[in-house]
Amino acid sequence: MAKEFKMIPSDDEIQSLERDLRFHATENDNPSWLTSDQIADFNRTGYVAPIPIFDLNEIADIRCYFDDLLDQVTAQGGNSYSISSAHLKYGRVHDILTNQRIVDHVADLLGENVIGWGSHFFCKMPRDGKAVAWHQDASYWPLSPSKAVTVWLAIDDADEQNACMKFIAGSHHHGHMTYRPSGSHEDNVLNQTIENPQQYGDTVFNPLAAGNVSIHSDLLLHGSEANESDRRRCALTLRYCAADVRAELGWNEKGVQVRGKDESGHWSNVPRPATD
Repeated sequence: MAKEFKMIPSDDEIQSLERDLRFHATENDNPSWLTSDQIADFNRTGYVAPIPIFDLNEIADIRCYFDDLLDQVTAQGGNSYSISSAHLKYGRVHDILTNQRIVDHVADLLGENVIGWGSHFFCKMPRDGKAVAWHQDASYWPLSPSKAVTVWLAIDDADEQNACMKFIAGSHHHGHMTYRPSGSHEDNVLNQTIENPQQYGDTVFNPLAAGNVSIHSDLLLHGSEANESDRRRCALTLRYCAADVRAELGWNEKGVQVRGKDESGHWSNVPRPATD
């Protein structure tokens, strides 16, 4: 029987933990899938993009699957942002999290022992009015040390018109940043806001064609505008860390061993859900 974990820890619970929130640069002189220049760019800017993963037919199939899943979730009272930790519930999302084409690129950044632990659909419906304020992923995660990345899989084409993601290049070198809670009146999908992001670097937009991914450090400052277009913008975020990372608040129960070994047995290596 798996232990229970805290799905959404409180801010106080996260901040009370002792964590190593320094950027740990990738040292890989012989990457298998990324180029040496891409490794250098990741260390310098905090992200690498675009990376083609799924062809047009494959991503069309994933999109149809998500459309059906979204219909089910909204019929049960959820919304387009509420499909979280999806690999624990849905077999096909588990399949994407463990897809070796994705894991190959992640392993070039994190090493040969990799855990996949998170999966969350961020689907901005046409003119939904909600932005994702500037934030760092590490602020939300009870993980240490900070050797974790997010893979952002574009299910729909994402560009500036329908609110693609944006980064502050190089901001991951500043460590963990001070943020303020977001008020309900701000229409922020999340609940944290980092002010004056330009003090940490230049803004770079991250347009991606459907089927492509970007990979960014958990310390990279990023966000997205509200989608004011007539087109949907859906993505699946997949979260990975090195196997030597430790998770508090029971979050190790979310983990799937996707590459190499977990010698300590810290991560539970949850099996694929039998059905969707």
